[in-house]
Amino acid sequence: MKAFFYMVAVVLACDVANSLFLPSKDYGQRSSASALSRFSRIRRLSRPAHRVIDPNEDCFLMTSDEGEIFFKSPTNEPVVCGIYMIAEPDQRIQVIFNYLDVPCENGGLVAWVDGWELNGQVWPADAWEDDRVVETCDRRPARKLVSRQNAALIQYRVPARGKGFAITIRHLKNSRPCNVMIFGSEGIFTLRNHGATGNCSLIAIAPTAVRLLDLNVGQAVKTHSMLDLETGTINQCKKRGLPDYVDIGGAGGLDHTKMEVFDNVCGLDSKEARRPLLIACEDTVVRLVSSGRFHNSVTLAFTPLAPEDIEHADLICGLNDL
Repeated sequence: MKAFFYMVAVVLACDVANSLFLPSKDYGQRSSASALSRFSRIRRLSRPAHRVIDPNEDCFLMTSDEGEIFFKSPTNEPVVCGIYMIAEPDQRIQVIFNYLDVPCENGGLVAWVDGWELNGQVWPADAWEDDRVVETCDRRPARKLVSRQNAALIQYRVPARGKGFAITIRHLKNSRPCNVMIFGSEGIFTLRNHGATGNCSLIAIAPTAVRLLDLNVGQAVKTHSMLDLETGTINQCKKRGLPDYVDIGGAGGLDHTKMEVFDNVCGLDSKEARRPLLIACEDTVVRLVSSGRFHNSVTLAFTPLAPEDIEHADLICGLNDL
């Protein structure tokens, strides 16, 4: 199941990546039928320290590795491609352009995206700022480009034979991860606001079973009072008017601000939940909303959602659209 959603996510990118940051009229447009036919040609980047992209196989490439990547256009066709980079949850992604020779004529362009874009949706979506996109042609960015979370994207259109670019990818330590993307559907993760105001999120590109292991949201004030008493897990906190809570649900795309919420919880509870929540959505989303008054944290365990559990899931995304 997780392999299927991994391939679907990257294949869909082939059809839509030129719609947002690399705008054009007809450049790189492909039918959904042709996208499905490319399933066998989409694969993860292997371990070598450097790699030359073959656009016939790696036009839309996902990599979790460090190292150098080279691209040289084999044709004058204005095809849009992308390098989807992902690192460990507690890491950032750094990209250095070692070389760039992409003429601006005929729509040549290279764009760095701090996060991911897919189907016209961006992640993380809570705090989008224009400086999260750097577009260039003719000259390489002089500075190192560093993401704020563990996912980043390079989109490119090089309609000039023999022209291209070279980048070096490095993974840097992130001592305060707020937004986390995970590929797959298994593991234990903790979201924290570190006492700050704002929203943090965790998105798993798969349907999953989510079990609450530890909850401390809206309770531990910044003075770290020793008088905090366990309240247990409080449900529907947003409806109760409480400012700090955790949304648990899913989405059909990367924009988690449009997620379907099964429940939002808060409180102080060190006991593991009796059962997991079954989320049958393309993406599973956990979103921590913080007022800044508390040191919030939530720890969750993710496991794959078994096919036989889908029809009994707590949340099946898209049913309200039928």
